[in-house]
Amino acid sequence: MRFDVLTIFPELLNSPLDEGIIRRAIQNEQIEVGMTNIRDFATDKHSMTDDRPFGGGEGMVMKPEPLLAATKSVNPQGSGHVVFLSPQGRQFTQQVAASLSQCEHLILICGRYEGVDQRFLDHYVDEEISIGDFILTGGELGAMIIIDAVTRLIPGVVGCSDSISKDTFSRGGLKYPQYTRPRTFEGEDVPEVLLSGDHAAIEEWRFIQAMQRTKARRPDLFAQLEFSAQEEKLLVKHMLVAGRVHRR
Repeated sequence: MRFDVLTIFPELLNSPLDEGIIRRAIQNEQIEVGMTNIRDFATDKHSMTDDRPFGGGEGMVMKPEPLLAATKSVNPQGSGHVVFLSPQGRQFTQQVAASLSQCEHLILICGRYEGVDQRFLDHYVDEEISIGDFILTGGELGAMIIIDAVTRLIPGVVGCSDSISKDTFSRGGLKYPQYTRPRTFEGEDVPEVLLSGDHAAIEEWRFIQAMQRTKARRPDLFAQLEFSAQEEKLLVKHMLVAGRVHRR
């Protein structure tokens, strides 16, 4: 899979791309990541990529010509999926990451200043994506989040495939608590069930812990979950639901 990031600050993402799983994925040729400086496509002697907004107002707006030229340079056939990082876009979730992981070529455009000329967004961007209800100085960190989340869903990038399917949000809820050595830490023991060797009991404990955590911390997510008949019985047994819930 190939990612192309369009930005006026291409060096911002050098460090995250040089570490951990992302670095290994690049070295193993599972992904390619290209950085394109939008300023290289400005047409004036000062390499301006922004200008004052028509109608007045605060700040500056990114010009459409450099953005279009930069986009065409990495997507000449128009076959890539073009994403603009924007607080006005659809919310980035694990499910959105899974859908984007099916793309062969993802172009991530990082805005700056007060926004981007709407004509470019209307005609040359496939979708706008937001990483949350807050404002950053630019889209670069959002682009890196998308690269990270999408890359780890590409088969073979993460060594243990089960860790992907059991991640927080992968089935819609939060993940159960985890423990490792030492067995006792500052007077607190690891839950006995995890030491029992009873895999069925461990799976039941993990499911209930995950659902208790989801209901307590993210009741909005819990309300959307659907369960099998067996899971429903466990939820009733542990008094997490009082009656019938949706079946999947």
